[in-house]
Amino acid sequence: MNALSSDLAPGPDQGADPGRVVLLTTSHRVAPGLLSWPAWQALHDADEVLCADGAHPQLPYLEEAGVRVARSAPLAEELLTACAGGRTVVVVATGEGEPALTDGLARLAGSGAVRMPDLELLPASYDLPGARLLDLVQVMDRVRAECPWTSRQTHEGLARYAVEEVYELVEAIENEDRDELREELGDVLLQVVFHARIAEEDPDEPFSVDDVAGGLVAKLVHRHPHVFGDATATTPEEVKEHWERAKAQEKRRRSVTEGVPLGQPALALAAQLTARARTAGLDVPLPSGEGIGYALLALAARAESEGVDPEAALRAAARTYRDTIRTAERPGG
Repeated sequence: MNALSSDLAPGPDQGADPGRVVLLTTSHRVAPGLLSWPAWQALHDADEVLCADGAHPQLPYLEEAGVRVARSAPLAEELLTACAGGRTVVVVATGEGEPALTDGLARLAGSGAVRMPDLELLPASYDLPGARLLDLVQVMDRVRAECPWTSRQTHEGLARYAVEEVYELVEAIENEDRDELREELGDVLLQVVFHARIAEEDPDEPFSVDDVAGGLVAKLVHRHPHVFGDATATTPEEVKEHWERAKAQEKRRRSVTEGVPLGQPALALAAQLTARARTAGLDVPLPSGEGIGYALLALAARAESEGVDPEAALRAAARTYRDTIRTAERPGG
């Protein structure tokens, strides 16, 4: 029986207690050794603990805790023999989840020819929310190291992709396409992780994705004193005031216009400037002038004051116009 204990009976006794099999699963996204209390109880109470993977990351911690683990990959029939007589065998599952073993047990159970032990699937550790981000970081590390294209990319070379991905995300939102939204969010997230991975290699001022996330957490906490502190906010407007006040303290800006990116679309730029002035309580009249530019500026300011995103409004109108053009292009249109 591969490496099962030598003192086990040669075959299951149909009249004996068939015992118990516990398939113990763990998440590689949780630090090894951080197992649930029921998992530790099952491991310490077991008559036999088996693991097919001699390099399983949990093994050093189990052995340190006094759990003796046999390196074994038993067949389903062998496992029944090991459990005979009321014994409990815990199988520490590998990353693949032991499909050959579970399929064999299912086949035996379906045959009706043998008494089956009690079968229990016991998750020893669970993924925390966001745990798959660890996988993303690991995959990005490998792709950066081994891919001929990815390994040569720079912040400057990737900048245009970031802009494209954000626009595609906006389009998915406006189209109310849930599948596309999920995919485009992933593409935007890729840009964040990609740039952070490149930044790790900077010889002068390196930073990692953990530094990015840590800075974001600190920012969210500081700018939400009504959530994490003693301040109060009962309306979205009050929340925005807290946000802008905290941002001003952080940035120590001399003008409310600092930090407004001039490279953004013109309508969004105009709306953001008018919003900054209004939020700061500044009564600054719009510049007077002739031409479409000044007329568009006035329209953007009006939209912002009415709570309308001028970029989104113009895109919606443009899509309607596109559909009208397509209708006109059809025969008989």
